[in-house]
Amino acid sequence: MANEISAPTAPSAADVPCAGEDITVAGLNAYLSRPREASTGGMLLLPSITGISPQLREFADGLAAAGVNALSWDLWRGRPGSDDPAEMETQFQWASELDDESSLTEMGKLLDHMFDELGCRQVGVIGWCIGGRFALLLGGSDSRLANVVAYHPTVPGSPAPNHTLDATEFTARIAGPAMILYPGADEVVPVESFHRLRDALNSRTTGPSIAHVYPGAGHGFTARALHGDPVNKAATDLSWPQVVAFIRATTLV
Repeated sequence: MANEISAPTAPSAADVPCAGEDITVAGLNAYLSRPREASTGGMLLLPSITGISPQLREFADGLAAAGVNALSWDLWRGRPGSDDPAEMETQFQWASELDDESSLTEMGKLLDHMFDELGCRQVGVIGWCIGGRFALLLGGSDSRLANVVAYHPTVPGSPAPNHTLDATEFTARIAGPAMILYPGADEVVPVESFHRLRDALNSRTTGPSIAHVYPGAGHGFTARALHGDPVNKAATDLSWPQVVAFIRATTLV
């Protein structure tokens, strides 16, 4: 069972026996990866600014290989996702144009598809960076979610102009099990912001809370482009199997 739940490192294309496909859901682009055997567990994946990039597809395929349906939101609405650091400036500009309310509406449509069309009974959400922040917002606004996983969520000390919803407030509303993973050397999100999110989770009267801290790791440490720093790679290799186990425990029930 342990080998089914976790892997020693984050997935690579060579390790994953599943293949996904690009689909359209209610006019929205998405990437769907499904287990080879029928499953009623599912996860909605909310990317970082790299969008539905090759690495995001590998994460989705890895969850499918672990027995969980994985549907990824195209936050860039058809504009190409990329792991290339040279694209970061353009991606940051796109990020400044995202609207909290309309983004949550799109995620809700994808959740509807998972419950109504994919046959999922337990669905959670996982996000990275800006997707991690959106995971907290969605978790606090949609009670259907079986879990919330926020990988190094981008919740800066001073909210960006387009961050109209308070991530800390929504975090306190999450009903189900939740996990936040914070890099100890995060240069984007100060430790005080992480403490507010952690305290918001701990203020809940329902839903277990798990908070990870990875000393020395930088913001977005799961990104393969940052794995030249061995601390970031080690944090990814240690955290991902635990995240997969958490996802399986909360969706495959």
